[in-house]
Amino acid sequence: MATYKVSRSVVIDAPAADIFDILAAPHQHPEFDGSATVREQIEGPQRLGPGERFGMQMRAGLPYRITNRVVEFQENRLLTWRHWGTHRWRWELEPVAGGTRVTETFDYSYAFSFLYQLAGWPARNARSIEQTLVRLKTLAEGRGRPHA
Repeated sequence: MATYKVSRSVVIDAPAADIFDILAAPHQHPEFDGSATVREQIEGPQRLGPGERFGMQMRAGLPYRITNRVVEFQENRLLTWRHWGTHRWRWELEPVAGGTRVTETFDYSYAFSFLYQLAGWPARNARSIEQTLVRLKTLAEGRGRPHA
């Protein structure tokens, strides 16, 4: 099977632990979501850990709810979740000169890959990831960072 992924990176002038704390807090996801689809956390923990489930109120045209499960977790380094459709959102954090390189990857190779391409989702996901990384950078560097 071919692998279908959309991935973007940014260097953020903040320690990996601070960035990871934002990513691992589902109630903060609407604050950095660049797709404008994530509305609010409706169930789950305040901070994610291995195997944790969390539900989000979403809106893409119509409102809906989605439940995600953490499938990869390495404190301050890696966080991946997926929903019923098996698509994965993966966050990798790597210390570099000047801060932390954060890479977000949307992996849609697990199901419906052909339909995703046909519908133009890879390009939309790329734009959303780019906006997400801008918003995450702003939060993590302290400009408007919420208090958990």
